[in-house]
Amino acid sequence: MATVKLLSDQEAAATPAVQAVFDDIRATRKTDFINNFWRALANDPANLKRVWETLKSVMTVEGAIDPLTREMIYIAVSTANACQYCIQSHTAAARARGMTDAQHGELLTVIGLAAQTNHLALAMQVPPDPEFEVR
Repeated sequence: MATVKLLSDQEAAATPAVQAVFDDIRATRKTDFINNFWRALANDPANLKRVWETLKSVMTVEGAIDPLTREMIYIAVSTANACQYCIQSHTAAARARGMTDAQHGELLTVIGLAAQTNHLALAMQVPPDPEFEVR
């Protein structure tokens, strides 16, 4: 259960700053759907705008990393951070960008392996090799 109110479209329309962000989300994503994450953040219009603008500047711009790979990275980080909402949301976004079942399976394998080896390296306190240092 959410710890904050999820604003309805009617409640969002009562606050111009929230309505403006919701309108931009709809236009950017080319959908009428506003997901619960944004509805929860709408309780704080300034934070809603800041987070949306940041997300837009990272996830929707042209760059060296293609949109599907960005979503897959988001899934991996969300898994590491144990964010069920983000795992679900970004898995849906990755599938909408063409992620296949085979790609998803490989992603889960990499996530599982990284979690295992990260924990082992941490538990053993293995020092990084000097060859791995960024120069």
